[in-house]
Amino acid sequence: MTSRTWRARGFTLIEMLAVTVIASALASIAIPSLQRAVEHARVARAIGDIRALQIELDALDSLPPSLDDIGRGSLRDPWQHPYRYAPFPAGPAPPGARTDRFGVAVNTRYDLYSAGKDGLTSAPLTAGASLDDVVRASDGGYIGLASKF
Repeated sequence: MTSRTWRARGFTLIEMLAVTVIASALASIAIPSLQRAVEHARVARAIGDIRALQIELDALDSLPPSLDDIGRGSLRDPWQHPYRYAPFPAGPAPPGARTDRFGVAVNTRYDLYSAGKDGLTSAPLTAGASLDDVVRASDGGYIGLASKF
């Protein structure tokens, strides 16, 4: 009778190892999916912020020199970087304006974008530093990841 009580009191080492292996396998599947979902939500929030800023800017008679002039200078993207805004003077887009793969400016009035997760950016949308940027392109016809433009 004592051997029966001893066996009912706990788990064997093999059972504990099996549970640990199963839990580790489930975590290795779930964690990357969760990280992708969080990143997707951050991109969606940046798109919404840029859309709202675009509406505010387009409602003005003339473009302000900075986002501070419309009370949005302290607005941060989901990665805690400031949104980047550059109004263009009348005429062609200035040097440093965001460009597509052909070197053509993607906007005619102003650039508005988030530098993305890494906080790095470059004028061409096809540059490695720009691929994670959330951009406004085609004068607002496209708002999304630079890598998908």
